[in-house]
Amino acid sequence: MKTDSQLQHDVSAELEWEPSVHAARIGVEVKDGVLTLLGKVDSFTDKWNAERAALRVVGVNAVVSHLQVQLAGPAQRSDADIAGTVKNVLDWNSSLPVGGIQVMVENGWVTLSGDVDWHYQKQSALDSIVKLMGVVGVNNQISIKPSLSAQVVQADIEAALQRTAAAWAAQIKVAVHGSDVTLSGTVHNWAERDTATSSAWRTPGVTNVVDMMTMAH
Repeated sequence: MKTDSQLQHDVSAELEWEPSVHAARIGVEVKDGVLTLLGKVDSFTDKWNAERAALRVVGVNAVVSHLQVQLAGPAQRSDADIAGTVKNVLDWNSSLPVGGIQVMVENGWVTLSGDVDWHYQKQSALDSIVKLMGVVGVNNQISIKPSLSAQVVQADIEAALQRTAAAWAAQIKVAVHGSDVTLSGTVHNWAERDTATSSAWRTPGVTNVVDMMTMAH
């Protein structure tokens, strides 16, 4: 297991290595294994990229983000402008149901709501707007309609794990209650964790994935 100082060094190095992140403006603190990111960034995209770069580092199990989005003058836009742009972007996204997503904007924070059939559609809506100018945060409240029985969902997830992660799939336990999926067991890095959770989310009918997996070091 890495020490706090090792984690701090590795995360700082990963932020420096990531070209989409202004690492000089981001502070990294680690205490008892919990990583905290501090500082001010120019856009929500910068914040988004920094958080995901930190999560790539082996040994990072928890991240607290205190990164603040501080928009420069030209990047500031009214809530009405942001709402109109978000609505247009979502309408042009062919993976989303036409008129199925509602948009609310307050002080640069965008809230998405509505219903979709698949998790990838919920993620696609989020991905479509995180890089828009003027957005300082996104609250994704889009719901996924449940459609299949728990037994079918569990079987589909286990089959997906076998296809994409056969070497360690047996270490992951899948429990399904209604449309909620709980994953437990052991993974060795964030890539394996992402593979497992992505397999669960790609299954039709899943509305919530609870990650109870532990990281082996």
